[in-house]
Amino acid sequence: MPDGRVERGGVRLAVIGSLAFAAALVAGEYLDWRETHRALGRSPGSGDRDVVVVLGYRNRGRRANVVNRQRVRAGVRSVDSARSTVLVMSGGAVAGDVPEALLMAAHARDLGYRGRLVVEAESRSTWQNIQNVLPLLEGADRIMIVSTAAHASRARAMLARVRPDLADRLVRGQEHRTGELSLLKPAMPVIALRARLRNRRYDRTVVRS
Repeated sequence: MPDGRVERGGVRLAVIGSLAFAAALVAGEYLDWRETHRALGRSPGSGDRDVVVVLGYRNRGRRANVVNRQRVRAGVRSVDSARSTVLVMSGGAVAGDVPEALLMAAHARDLGYRGRLVVEAESRSTWQNIQNVLPLLEGADRIMIVSTAAHASRARAMLARVRPDLADRLVRGQEHRTGELSLLKPAMPVIALRARLRNRRYDRTVVRS
């Protein structure tokens, strides 16, 4: 009899654990989708000139890590072949010897991307990403900032603070795809918070300027 109660208790715990895990995955997908709809522009241009900016993530090795590979995939699929598009990889050597932008550019070519590609390899924070790509955004009809969804929405808000005229041209990138990196999505808000704390000195610099 005691063994039966233990077995039933184990089953209940397993069911509860499975439900909690499923709920976390669903919540992660929803939050990811919601972030893709934040801080978008109101009046993209009527022309066909697009700029897609892919933001890098701390990369210790000499190959793009899993987060940067996902960002590159999202950037490549954000490119509309019917439009004139420049794909920009932005990120310096923050955690390793090779700039994130170079690693991401190599991965884009590995994926078969053969369009126009520009590398911005000096930025060491999200604020610097935005400031350093500003010259590349001039003249664009549509601007997409691609990263993980929470990071991209924060970067769009930063662009609105420094160049609201360019921010009006912001449209959604294709970073959200249901089932992609689902296990990481519930943790993305925590990752974004850590990045925000790391870069708070750049926040203060921009606010004062």
